[in-house]
Amino acid sequence: MVKRSRIVAFLLVILLVGSTMGVTTKNIINKMKLGLDLQGGFEVLYEVQPAKKGQKIDKDVLASTAQALDKRINVLGVSEPSIQIEGNNRIRVQLAGVSDQNKAREILSTQANLTFRDYNDKLMMDGTDLKQGGAKQTFDENGKPSVSLTLKSADKFRKVTQEIVKDTPNNVLVIWLDFVQGKDSFKNEVTKKKPKYLSAPSVSQVFNQNTVSIVGNFTATEAQTLASLLNAGALPVKLKEVYSTSIGAKFGAQALHDTVLAGMIGIAIIYLFMLVYYRFPGFIAVVSLSIYIYLILLIFDWMNGVLTLPGIAALILGVGMAVDANIITYERIKEEIKVGKSIKSAFQAGEKNAFTAILDSNLNTILTASVLFFYGTSSVKGFATMLILSVVMSFLTAVYGSRLLLGLWVHSRFLNKKPSWFGVKQAEIKDISENYDTLDLPTKFDKIDFVKNRKKFFWISGTLLTVGLILLIVLRLNLAIDFTSGTRVEVLSKSPVTTEQIKSSFEKLNLKTDDIVLSGKNNEIGAARLIGVLSKNEIAKLKTAFKKEYGSEPNVSTVSPTVGKELAKNAIIAVLIASIGIIIYLTIRFEIYMAIAAIAAMLHDAFFMIAFFSITRLEVDLNFIAAVLTIVGYSIHDTIVTFDRMRENMHKKKRLKTFKDIADVVNTSIHQTLTRSLNTVLMVLITVISLLVFGSPAIRNFSFALLVGLLVGVYSSIWVASSLWVVLKARELKKKGVIKTVKEKKRYSDQPQV
Repeated sequence: MVKRSRIVAFLLVILLVGSTMGVTTKNIINKMKLGLDLQGGFEVLYEVQPAKKGQKIDKDVLASTAQALDKRINVLGVSEPSIQIEGNNRIRVQLAGVSDQNKAREILSTQANLTFRDYNDKLMMDGTDLKQGGAKQTFDENGKPSVSLTLKSADKFRKVTQEIVKDTPNNVLVIWLDFVQGKDSFKNEVTKKKPKYLSAPSVSQVFNQNTVSIVGNFTATEAQTLASLLNAGALPVKLKEVYSTSIGAKFGAQALHDTVLAGMIGIAIIYLFMLVYYRFPGFIAVVSLSIYIYLILLIFDWMNGVLTLPGIAALILGVGMAVDANIITYERIKEEIKVGKSIKSAFQAGEKNAFTAILDSNLNTILTASVLFFYGTSSVKGFATMLILSVVMSFLTAVYGSRLLLGLWVHSRFLNKKPSWFGVKQAEIKDISENYDTLDLPTKFDKIDFVKNRKKFFWISGTLLTVGLILLIVLRLNLAIDFTSGTRVEVLSKSPVTTEQIKSSFEKLNLKTDDIVLSGKNNEIGAARLIGVLSKNEIAKLKTAFKKEYGSEPNVSTVSPTVGKELAKNAIIAVLIASIGIIIYLTIRFEIYMAIAAIAAMLHDAFFMIAFFSITRLEVDLNFIAAVLTIVGYSIHDTIVTFDRMRENMHKKKRLKTFKDIADVVNTSIHQTLTRSLNTVLMVLITVISLLVFGSPAIRNFSFALLVGLLVGVYSSIWVASSLWVVLKARELKKKGVIKTVKEKKRYSDQPQV
């Protein structure tokens, strides 16, 4: 008898959740903070240096510098700037959505010091005598822009005017503006502009007041900027730029549009696949995935997170990884149905047996993403944050959400005697009296002997790795400025451009380009790499000239040699720490030989990605490192699914006594998990290919790296990791005397005796 109350409960849950999502989603999206790569803006990393001899850069100095920078940013009207202290002597400033990037850069590091001098250039007063916030843009009686100043002491101004009236020829008080811009873009000396003459009023009487009005040759904008700089006060230190990147607003808007479109296409294809292949459970997966996407956006908004281009890529990639847990569970349920269990029993057994594989694989992905977050820069941290959040939420929605929704239908008994709703044909179901177990089920891959052919794949991998190593030594990597230092400029044109055209544009500014690459549907995007690091003034001139010529501001990124070396070192450390962490985890959860085999397969995948980028001459930047670590996590993810089934099959055998026992465990496990391995990788591939084809050119290399890594990863999980475990396990059992040097059965007569 069908329990309609369960179905009604399901419909009510869907109605409640669906209506909540429908009402709140638009508001969440509108409130979402976008990073500078999606709305334009710029980011700069300052190295804080002493302003005078003997000054120590400690936490208090860094904090006061950050406060001073915040005051200057308020001048720009940026609503939500990001100012972060990093390490012992660095401050990172991110200004998303700032309209005038040249002005922003100037105001951040320029110190404007007002000086009052007599006819003989003797200092009478300076900016320290101004009252905090006492500078205002005003107009004089003739309607000319002026700057009104409020002084701290009327008495001091009285004494100054008294001295001017008494001792100064012509009774002149000369007002100057001294500019000090700190250390200008990696140069060793302090850049100091010539003092700007403002005015020289004649003082004919003593003034006992604390207000002064400066009337110079100002525009209203110049007067406002001067007032703002004076109010911001002097910086307590010198600032040296060691890294900067700026994104034009049009670049950001296009990147957002393209990547969101790519995500919608990829997710739609995944939904269609799940519905067609898994039938009713596929529908449940579609519902849980929709809830998953909503929860990701909701929690990210609660976290006050900033959504970046890599972050959107992580969200889209996360959908492909989230469906993985559903596939593992549904394949296991199908197996239980095929051995003759009832729908309810199959559901319970499938959920239970799939849990460990899902848990282990997700924890390893979180491990690698955490390492990526710790050692990554701002944009990479955004990717890692979204990836961690995606894995956690996919675990909750796929394991518990899907279980709840599908469980309501299963326990309603409506699905009893409806195996076709789970994608199982009646002819595939075994008679329960035959005592079939899920580990005994025949598969369409049973004729493939993976262990027997292991030597061939060892040779294939070994040959490709050797060739790749040789080519890597000869060609080396095409390192981006992230690791080599220099300047990268990206141009977005209204019409198609040529390399000659872009090269000519740089030559007009006396700049030499190292390499120019065109991209976009109609070659409307050109990326150029420059030897050396441009100064702030050079960047400002370049932006102005290119905006006039091409219709939009270019993206400009600069990296100092010091930061480049640090980024390269951190990338290596991140991979090593992730590898060690995975070895420890897999040793505890499985065994040491499985951990070694998994790490070997993981390094195999990472090297293939590196070799591929070396051969194709694609740029290796920070996003590439993010892709490598993502594949590291996912490669282990896929390998764990197979190893989890191997562990289960070993428990069934009780004890491995011969080489054939080892081979049977591996072959059987791969046969039983191959469908889910291929399907899970296919889902992630769909999202990656969608990003590659429809996504922003800014993450194209990142998508290429993921594509290569996924393809190599599924190969290594099936043919390399498991086969390597066979060799290691056989040697272990031989040492223990369990396996003796005897001739194996005909099927393995060509294998080396162990």
